Amino acid sequence: MGQSAISPREQRARETERALRRRARELTAERGLGGYTVDELCADAGVSRRTFFNYFASKENAVLGVGLRSDSTDADEAFAASRGDLLDELATLMVARWEAGEMDLTEARLVGAAVERSPELHRTFFAHIAEAQRADRALVARREGWGDDDERAAVAVDLVGSLMRPCVDEFFAHDAHIPFAEIFRRRLAVARSLLAVSD
Repeated sequence: MGQSAISPREQRARETERALRRRARELTAERGLGGYTVDELCADAGVSRRTFFNYFASKENAVLGVGLRSDSTDADEAFAASRGDLLDELATLMVARWEAGEMDLTEARLVGAAVERSPELHRTFFAHIAEAQRADRALVARREGWGDDDERAAVAVDLVGSLMRPCVDEFFAHDAHIPFAEIFRRRLAVARSLLAVSD
């Protein structure tokens, strides 16, 4: 969706979410998760406590960018309805989610500093990853008409998901000047070539 299609209300909501996310990351990097309260964060961002909890379930989620308003339903349903190559379509979905997170170099550095100051964020992060993987496996199985426990769904998600971290590292190593989608698709092509079965 282009910027011109975003309503003023939605634009304000995005700006509020972005401001809360940024300030949570800054405060965590400076003081650690236990070094400030939600009320302090809200005062700094100029919003009410109630507003904060409309956007995030916790300080941890704010730092990690896991918002209550984050909704990939449209992208998920587009994936489920697509009939193209499974891995290509799954890559498209993961790239769309990455881009929706608006993670630039400054934000990535703040998250890194916050996690360094509060290592317990690792646990929250990996819990979110595990939950997302379970949901994606179910989504792939639904798209393909497979059973819930079909190993192919798990392998597809694990394969494409395993490319995320090195792609993120490469994206920031190039100061975010190479589009994330380009990096991801190149690595997926390499993975395909390595997995190709010889005649």
